[in-house]
Amino acid sequence: MKLAIGEKIKALRLASDLTQEELANRARLTRGFISQLENDQTSINLDSLADILEALGVTLAEFFADSQPHQIVYSPAERVAVEGQGASRFELLVPGSTNRLMNPIFLQLQPGEELKELEPMPGEQFGYVLKGTITLRINGNDNSVPSKHCFYYKADKPHQMANTGEEVAEVLWITSPPHM
Repeated sequence: MKLAIGEKIKALRLASDLTQEELANRARLTRGFISQLENDQTSINLDSLADILEALGVTLAEFFADSQPHQIVYSPAERVAVEGQGASRFELLVPGSTNRLMNPIFLQLQPGEELKELEPMPGEQFGYVLKGTITLRINGNDNSVPSKHCFYYKADKPHQMANTGEEVAEVLWITSPPHM
């Protein structure tokens, strides 16, 4: 049984929104080699594969574990708390989601808390305000998003989320592709 290494690398590269040149630079290889690899025109040694997977944020075990069934349901105990984001709670709801097509996040913002402003990036952002009201700043313009309302925007301009209200705000936030 032949492993489709090139095909899997290409899928991971595209999911990471990288060109062949960008991946080659990150893995310290040539664009021509990446192209040949993705088209199954060459073989690869373990060191080069490890360099490519490191550039893609994937371990060797994850790369070769595709035959295993994928987890579908995640418990609260599996969430990954991220510190230093400007929120009292910033939790990745799906472990490893930063290596997938989208990244679901739970945010809890106390009054006056705000996330760091994010630079323009490829992709889109979606959020649903579960509780409270947040202010969504996009390119310097404030948008008030109250409870039970959602937002959706292209992330191609500077953007930031803040709780300018007087009560705790909770948000389900989905970034695609992941930006962390």
